[in-house]
Amino acid sequence: MQITVRDNNVDQALRALKKKMQREGIFREMKQRRHYEKPSEKRARERAAAIGRARKADRKRAERDA
Repeated sequence: MQITVRDNNVDQALRALKKKMQREGIFREMKQRRHYEKPSEKRARERAAAIGRARKADRKRAERDA
């Protein structure tokens, strides 16, 4: 990952870096890696996320059809 600093504006470059890291999911991954997660917990979390995505897709589909 690379960010260019223009006109010695480090604050702007830092904001761009944070935004890029947020989009890539680096902060979420760092938070998850702080503590060991059992494989069963990981499966449960991923399953819950998949259910949430499916529900969101169903809501959007129903909204479009109605």
